[in-house]
Amino acid sequence: MNAHAETFGINTRGKGTYEITELAQRVVRASGIRTGTATVFVQHTSCSLVIFENADPSARTDLHAYFDRLVPEDAPYFVHTHEGPDDMPSHLRMVLTRTSEVIPVVNGELALGTWQGLFLFEHRRAPHERKIVVSVLGV
Repeated sequence: MNAHAETFGINTRGKGTYEITELAQRVVRASGIRTGTATVFVQHTSCSLVIFENADPSARTDLHAYFDRLVPEDAPYFVHTHEGPDDMPSHLRMVLTRTSEVIPVVNGELALGTWQGLFLFEHRRAPHERKIVVSVLGV
């Protein structure tokens, strides 16, 4: 059994989804591991990771609109608003999604489906630099 881990950064331009499939795939390739699993983890509490449709951008537009309705900003019952009206909603959106994804590695590649992509889901309005750790285990 072998293990390999790397961290990379991604700069966001504010709320939205940013495809990171190829960045994670580069770590898998660099690991030399042919069969195993890749765990991808984002080190923040106001963004998340999702595996989502990557062929038609309108699917992501609908995802963004849904989350804006599900967890609205400026809700009068939020107490944690020190960093602005998107502060608490960003944390709740993170909790409703995930901070990590585990993806099989087959033949040295992430075994994602035809229309699947790995995305950083930024929940804050302001640009941020996000850190993502990829850990690959296998043979």
